[in-house]
Amino acid sequence: MKAMILKKFGGHDSFELQDVAIPEVETGELLVRVIATAINPLDYQIRRGDYPEYVPLPAITGHDVSGVIEKVGPGVIDFKVGDEVFYTPKIFGPKGGSYAEYNVVPEALVTHKPANLSHEEAASMTLVGGTAWESLVSRAKLGPAESVLIHGGAGGVGSVAIQLAKTLGATVYTTARGIDLEFVRELGADYAIDFATQDYVQEIARLTGGKGVNVVFDTIGGLTLSQSPHVLSDGGRVVTLVDLATPQNLIAAWGVNAEYHFVFTRQNRGKLQALKTLLENGRIRPIIGARFSLAQIPEAHAALERGEVNGEPLRGKVVISVS
Repeated sequence: MKAMILKKFGGHDSFELQDVAIPEVETGELLVRVIATAINPLDYQIRRGDYPEYVPLPAITGHDVSGVIEKVGPGVIDFKVGDEVFYTPKIFGPKGGSYAEYNVVPEALVTHKPANLSHEEAASMTLVGGTAWESLVSRAKLGPAESVLIHGGAGGVGSVAIQLAKTLGATVYTTARGIDLEFVRELGADYAIDFATQDYVQEIARLTGGKGVNVVFDTIGGLTLSQSPHVLSDGGRVVTLVDLATPQNLIAAWGVNAEYHFVFTRQNRGKLQALKTLLENGRIRPIIGARFSLAQIPEAHAALERGEVNGEPLRGKVVISVS
């Protein structure tokens, strides 16, 4: 099979397209022909060497799959050859990731693809959808009539999180570039803040009458963790996806009884089943910002890191057509 191999940690030239053996299927596993995958910040973080102890080189990385089952191993119960499925492969798993024509995956991680989505659309939803669900539902327990500030609303996770928060009945505040403000409003954001020209702490205070929000969802990093107590209501929750490069002072969190959650997404079928229902009902829609081929994965990484494609702002996900 063709696979994009990560040969070394570093820049976009760290990949090489190679012919490699199709992995063997064992008990409880499926062999899936990958039709589409996608690019996430996690992918370029792995490529540049943020998690070297977990990724023995050379490696096949990638964390989104939509495809067709080609073979089932002994003990598989819920799937058969020919089924269309979507899932996130086991992160740092021994069987390799999704930058290849085939992937082997435990049955427990897999869900039937939403019937109304193309493979590219389905692949764009697996990791970001699971991450948004775990962050807002499993961790923050965002409820109806609550409010949430989503940092980076035009990004891959943020664009799904806005839609998910609205399905939960929340009031949504989000930060974005000025050029993206109308886009995030179209996704369902009730209030959009231009982070380049407005102080979001002051804006949240003004918009909420000083009450603050119940939840802050951080997809961007920076000083978000130390600033969050200044926009939280009492007993508010902060959920972050971003590694802490430098220590931050969280003393202000005591004043509002803040609760912090640090999320590294765990894969399971349950989250994708719930998302599948929302996708098929049209409550959430995929946002695809750019498309590349398997051989263009280096260029796809560069586009996501720049946040633009052909000089235009990148919104939503970068997807890869594999076969």
